[in-house]
Amino acid sequence: MTRGGATDSVSVRLADGVASVHPADWDACAGADNPFLSHAFLSALERSGSVGGRSGWQAVPVIVDGADGRPAAIAPAYAKSHSQGEYVFDHGWADAWTRAGGNYYPKLQIAVPFTPVPGPRLLLRDPGAAPALIAGLEAVVEQHDLSSAHATFIAPEQLPLFEAAGWLVREGTQFHWANDGYATFDDFLAALSSRKRKAIRKERAAAVEGLEIVHLSGDAIGEAEWDAFWRFYQDTGSRKWGRPYLTRAFFTEIGRTMGDRVLLILAKRRGRPIAGALNLVGADALYGRYWGSTEEVPFLHFELCYYQAIDAAIARGLARVEAGAQGEHKLARGYAPVPTWSAHYIPDAGFRRAVADFVRRERASVEADQAFLGEMTPFKKGQ
Repeated sequence: MTRGGATDSVSVRLADGVASVHPADWDACAGADNPFLSHAFLSALERSGSVGGRSGWQAVPVIVDGADGRPAAIAPAYAKSHSQGEYVFDHGWADAWTRAGGNYYPKLQIAVPFTPVPGPRLLLRDPGAAPALIAGLEAVVEQHDLSSAHATFIAPEQLPLFEAAGWLVREGTQFHWANDGYATFDDFLAALSSRKRKAIRKERAAAVEGLEIVHLSGDAIGEAEWDAFWRFYQDTGSRKWGRPYLTRAFFTEIGRTMGDRVLLILAKRRGRPIAGALNLVGADALYGRYWGSTEEVPFLHFELCYYQAIDAAIARGLARVEAGAQGEHKLARGYAPVPTWSAHYIPDAGFRRAVADFVRRERASVEADQAFLGEMTPFKKGQ
């Protein structure tokens, strides 16, 4: 992909990866709330070889510079040669485009690789630069003969910006836990029906029998802990995706550059880690990311990924836990359905009409499912 582009009054710069942008300039646009949008996280993906090379993710951040010569707005964009690691599935769109004789790939993806965490996709030091940045994304698609652009897991407050530009909006569902001012885990349990409360207590007791659970952050996470977690991650990744997306070096890198925002929860048997869950800590949320184990223990997945995450969020006074994509089993653990959003720019008129019809019909089904699932939460009626 060549660098540079312009539309009328909008000048656009494509950087050679996140790592090529000065960290202070990037973070001045990204803010400090969401760790996945930080220069440290995104550049770690590049330096570790998790993106770039033959991964199918080519980092091409789209930048609008301000009058002071510094970035006023940035989109974390990637040229994609496949649709893996996105969690908003467009394989059907790709198949339809191919059958019609077109090339769906490469496409432009505005996202955090391998990370279904909602957040801003327009990183704005100057909010007034948002329309210019969106116009720049469209120009990149058209000038480089890409099929489309896709901004996935958009923070809801940014949806109007994409809608105003005419992008198609798609709705999805995740399950998040909300902290209703709980001081302890028992306070949370008190909000549940008696049957669900007893079930969770039974699960937790069975999961931790004979185990030690430890929470580690910062310098407390050494290479031995990362080695253990890497074994867990490889096991889960090979079963779910065929091969892990992230390299071993990535974990060392985030431990080095943003360890204070990492929460690694390990289960140990006689001092040896047998399972672990990796979380990142945001300004108002705990984000559960990866989990794995080398020993089958009933309910241990629920304990490390959901209940220990709730414990940690309560202790830190965080507003919610976001436990990743999919998973209706989270309902019984107090996680409720919430909408997620993506926006799609498709310049081909015929294909756009077909996708617009699809997302319209899909949204009705998604919202019906959310309403149904919302009635299945374990909270007492009236909570």
